[in-house]
Amino acid sequence: MDVVNPPSYSSSVDDQKTAFEEDVPINRGRVLRKLDLYLLPFISALYLLTFLDRSNVANARVVGMGADLHLDGLKFNVAAAVFSIPYALAEIPSNIALKLFKPSRWIPFIMLVWGIIQTLMVLVSSYEGLVTARVFLGLAEAGLFPGVTLYLSLWYPRSCLAVRISLFFAAGTIAGAFGGILAYCIEKMDGLGGRHGWQWIFCLEGLLTVTVAIFSYFYMHDDPDTASFLTAQEREYVVGMLKEETTRNSRFDKRYIWQAITDYKTYLQLGIQMGLLIPAQSISLFAPTIINELGYSAARAQLLIIPIFVAGCFMTIAVGIMSDRYKIRGPFIVGGCLVSLVGYIVLYTHKTPAAGYIGAIIGSMGVYPTVPINLVWAGGNASGDLKRAVVIAMVLGIGNLGGLCAAFIYFDGPKFHVGHGTIMAWLSLSIILSCIAMYDCHRSNKAKEIICKRDNIDESRKEEFIEMGDQSPLFRYAI
Repeated sequence: MDVVNPPSYSSSVDDQKTAFEEDVPINRGRVLRKLDLYLLPFISALYLLTFLDRSNVANARVVGMGADLHLDGLKFNVAAAVFSIPYALAEIPSNIALKLFKPSRWIPFIMLVWGIIQTLMVLVSSYEGLVTARVFLGLAEAGLFPGVTLYLSLWYPRSCLAVRISLFFAAGTIAGAFGGILAYCIEKMDGLGGRHGWQWIFCLEGLLTVTVAIFSYFYMHDDPDTASFLTAQEREYVVGMLKEETTRNSRFDKRYIWQAITDYKTYLQLGIQMGLLIPAQSISLFAPTIINELGYSAARAQLLIIPIFVAGCFMTIAVGIMSDRYKIRGPFIVGGCLVSLVGYIVLYTHKTPAAGYIGAIIGSMGVYPTVPINLVWAGGNASGDLKRAVVIAMVLGIGNLGGLCAAFIYFDGPKFHVGHGTIMAWLSLSIILSCIAMYDCHRSNKAKEIICKRDNIDESRKEEFIEMGDQSPLFRYAI
């Protein structure tokens, strides 16, 4: 992906060795699995919490919040949408802050803040209060997803990053299922302590986030250099493995921020991401309502959303594994969008609730796997830690403005033709932009190969081009 002659993937990505690793008596797969066991369960739990806390407003609406706060007309849509504005605007500053203040401090801090906000939402008693709380919740949660995506790139080579970010993102789909179960159970607390069931949803989930935030401050390590769970030899091995990546640069220099902002490839990936996030966010925000409108009771709607998110979770992990194995990104995005399109066509044309429910499952199975793959694609094609941090934050941040669209397109139930039709248009846009991005990366790689051949440039000269980042003639874009 980023060398002139990348190794072939005859077996697992984790078993492939570079020239550096051939000289080191450490098993690559064993070290990566040790990183997996220590990092992935924990950061997946963090994302599960943020996904749960941002989307539980949908569960709360179904179990009585809509009636209690008089969320008639588009009031719920506005409350759902306002989250996206500060969320989008704060992602780039948050990722820069993460580089300045270190992950072990920044991530627990923002978790603690949004956990407190979520807990205090138990006091919300009006539409205006709900909107205000959602604004501050979006501001606090903004740094988690791009921050953890960047955090993982500090530990793993790009060639085996897709499956790790897919596992991390899969926690969000599980949160959708878990949220339904949790809401179903917490609803039974209605009246306890003089609070409604939906208020207990906010309170208990917020307290859980606060608890995990405190624990994470003592658990997190900033990078392999400071990882006490690795032996000294393993730390040296991981650091050396990461340094083998051509043009890897961890210096903090403002020019790398400007490079990210002015690179047209960033905006291609941003457009793809927006077309993917709108369907993904629509599912999490409106799945209980859609299922309720299909003719199921509110209680059953909470439980019936579980298969939708579980199916999306399994497909997310499977596609992440295949993307790393074959070292390609774009084709999996195009394929996922096509599968999701089939699901939304079924939703648009269904005649029975059962058919609509199957369409929702197919839609989630197609779109959820594409979100982490595009993030890996965007981050992997931006060389240098700071540029990568800004690119990931831009793609996620501005892409998340699509939440404004997602919040306002589902209003014409029970068929939701406007919503489903809009989603199909966005998925089609992502397909078109993915094809353009694949062609552009292929064209750029061919041009660099010609330069390397003409000027006799190989890996032995990579230090000459370290400051060029992904513009180095030795850098190869993933397709």
